[in-house]
Amino acid sequence: MKSELIQILTLIEQERGIDRETLFEAIEESLLAAAKKAVSASRDVSVKVDRNTGEIQCWAKLIIVDEVENPDSEIALKDIQLRYPEKKYGPDSIGQEVDWEVESKDFGRIAAQNAKQIIVQRIRQAEKNKICESYSSQLNTLITGEVRRFERKDVIIEFDQAEGILSSNEKIPGEDFEVNDIVTALLIEINMDKPGPTLIVSRASTDFVRKLFEREVTEISEGLVEIMGIAREAGYRTKIAVASSDPKVDPVGACVGVKGQRVKIIVRELSGEKVDIIHYDPDIEKYVANALKPAKLSKISIDQENKAIKIEVPEDQLSLSIGKKGQNARLASKLIGWKIDIVKEDKPEESAKPNFQEQLQNAIDNLAETLGLEEDLAETLVSNGYVTPQMVADADLDDLAQLEGFDYPSAEAIKAVAEGTKS
Repeated sequence: MKSELIQILTLIEQERGIDRETLFEAIEESLLAAAKKAVSASRDVSVKVDRNTGEIQCWAKLIIVDEVENPDSEIALKDIQLRYPEKKYGPDSIGQEVDWEVESKDFGRIAAQNAKQIIVQRIRQAEKNKICESYSSQLNTLITGEVRRFERKDVIIEFDQAEGILSSNEKIPGEDFEVNDIVTALLIEINMDKPGPTLIVSRASTDFVRKLFEREVTEISEGLVEIMGIAREAGYRTKIAVASSDPKVDPVGACVGVKGQRVKIIVRELSGEKVDIIHYDPDIEKYVANALKPAKLSKISIDQENKAIKIEVPEDQLSLSIGKKGQNARLASKLIGWKIDIVKEDKPEESAKPNFQEQLQNAIDNLAETLGLEEDLAETLVSNGYVTPQMVADADLDDLAQLEGFDYPSAEAIKAVAEGTKS
């Protein structure tokens, strides 16, 4: 039995990576609690497990008396003399305190059950502490795991040997997962003491987008490009401002990547969330103009004291600058940290109408914004006569698919978006 205990501890140490001394301490603590119940709650009890043999010894501190009146706290002198004849206990030992070894069989079945429960609890806590320690250096970093199950609207994910939770309010709105799906998320908290999964992760956090860019854009990880600000409404749109410490490096181009590959990877990870990458500028006028692109602004008035900006835009740019449900203006305001008020430009009636080139560019910008297209694809549509979302919605699918830069899947997707804009 003694060697069996050592074997079990060795197995637990190897399989779960828990320090053996921690296991011994857990056993001693559990046996101590069990011994106090089995022997007597009033006795001062101590338990020790031999680290080499696994032998368990239990002692209760008792008072030596001539005749026992309270067996919970007293021991007869004759019993002491019988067990320890070599120590020569005599009448002068009356009243002294002695460590009386309690045979393990005295614990009984209840003691064994209590010990088992406490050992299991301590092992679980030791495992949790080990996981917390190993992940403490990974706070605010991306980690990847596999979906294991669902608890109501929360997703339980396995990260190596650790269990994490992606709560419903930390998911990107509209995204769904299935068991065995691979999920990347931001580690935002380590649950050390409370019940439940050890790791708490997020995909809705603004820092989740930041870490995705740091992972995908080598110029950011190397320090050549710096993220100056991020504003996000998870599941819908993100604006990110970047700057470069090297004049030879285009920060926006670096984040977009060749043929848009870098930003496409990030957008795919964000479940299709739109991402606007803009140039940061220390000049607040230029910065706000960049933040509101592709809208064209007529006049910008700066109130430095109140950190407020009033912007006038042509009538045909008003909805583009404000964005759907005010989202474009709201994110721009959050990005630069100033209050933004966008109003229609007061233009004299006799003012000249936009020339053909301006109208053409306005149509391109409108398609790009409304349908979520890159400018070159919007330009292709306009140059082929599809100048409004309505015309794209009514277009023949075969005709769209044959345009440069399009194929059947992309044409079908764009047509679906255009149809969705019909009022």
